Parts: sequence; structure tokens; C-alpha cells
Amino acid sequence: MMSLLAPQNLPALRRLARGRVLLAFDFDGSLAPIVADPGRAHLRPRTRRLLADVARRYPCVVISGRRRADVVSRLAGIRLRRVFGNHGIEPSPALVAGRRTARGWLACLKPRLGHLDGIVFDNKGASLAIHYRKSRHRPAALKAILAATADLADARVLKGILAVDLLPKNAPNKATALQSELRRLRCQAALYLGDDQTDEDVFALSRRLPLLAVRVGRKPRSLAPYYLASQADVDDLLAELVRLSALRAAKLDRGTETRVHL
Repeated sequence: MMSLLAPQNLPALRRLARGRVLLAFDFDGSLAPIVADPGRAHLRPRTRRLLADVARRYPCVVISGRRRADVVSRLAGIRLRRVFGNHGIEPSPALVAGRRTARGWLACLKPRLGHLDGIVFDNKGASLAIHYRKSRHRPAALKAILAATADLADARVLKGILAVDLLPKNAPNKATALQSELRRLRCQAALYLGDDQTDEDVFALSRRLPLLAVRVGRKPRSLAPYYLASQADVDDLLAELVRLSALRAAKLDRGTETRVHL
């Protein structure tokens, strides 16, 4: 993996910003810092100001694991083209079936895991997250969760940051959400910023699409070719995108627009 903000790698970002590019972001751990209580997650004031500026200059979407209504409320006032919830399932016709599936998982797993210290179930409507952040024995809690979910044939089981996410198999995901927005908004290329296993579907697209895939935190096994060293670096990324937009506007005034070649 390469640091996107290292001087030798910034040309990749400059090339991206020359054309009509879609900017897509995960929320928790990407736009907003991870916090002990997910209900208290929020954008830093500077991040909010920069994202609002970026969203005025580029088509921007957010693709979050949260319920759509939840993440929309946390991004109020920012001119995003679309917000997806439930890892790309919401909005989608798959939402109704997903709700039934998530209720079934919850009924199955509560008897298996409900007695464990620090386990918290979060039924998001079309997906289910099992948090173990509050457990005093996190490795044992993770092992128990993975064992309890191993026989759920209709579930994709993804390890997140101190949580395990269950998504319906064959349902839309973050990658399908990004592809649909590329088509809908007629963008030439995209940048996607994510931070955990649930974003790997999108990172994989960088092998066949003009996509700059960026992971928060370096992880050698990730499919993202680029990384930011920490979540705080998102502000530097957004500031650079604002700067590049201003340069691009000046070039367009001179009639020198170019196409993107990543």
C-alpha cells in the first residue's frame, strides 16, 4: 500500500481531479472518528466545513453501514448527491426482505450470545451488527460471535472494528452502490475512502475500474492500493481536493480540460 498524501503519490490524486470524478465516503472511521458510543459519532467541525466545500465542487455520496436516516441526520446541511445506508442496501427493494432476515438472525443469536459480557446487538433494519467493544474479554467475545454466526447460511459475516456485521447474501453492497452512482451521475472515475472489512468490496473494484481506493489505516492485505495514516488525515485529503478543484476551474477557463487516466 502507498500513502496517498505522500508527495510522490499526490499526482494520482491530481490526475483524478482533472475530470468528472465521483467522491464516495464511508462514515464511521472515515469521515468521522470511531468513538466508544456509536450514537455519539460526529464530524469534527473542520471536517464538516471541508466536506461541505468539497460537495459543492464535486459529486459526492456517502455509503455507510448505519441506517440511512441515521447517517443523513449526521450530515445535515451538506449537499450530497445521495446517501446509502445498511452497507448499500438502503435505499433498495431488497430492504423489505432484509428486514425479515435481520429479525431472524436476531432471534437466533440472542439466545446464543445474549449472556456474554459486553455484547450489544444493533438491528439496522436490513443488516445486523454485533458489537463487542464493551466486552472485558474481546478476543473471546469475537471468537464466540464468529462461532455463533458460522451456520447462518443466508448471511455474509464481516469482521469490522470491534464489531461483526451480518449482511444478507446477494443483497446490494457498497460496491454495487458505488457503481450505480457512477452510471447515474455519468462520472469518469471515482475516489472511495473506507476503513474496514466492509469496504473491501469497493476496494476490489480498483482492479477493473478507474477508481482510487483509499483505506484509513495501513493494512497490507487490503485490496486498496492507497491509504491514509489515520482518520485525522481525512481533513488533509479534503483540503487537497478543494485546492485541486480550484486549479481545475482555472484550467477550464483556459479551455484545457483533460480526461482521467489512472
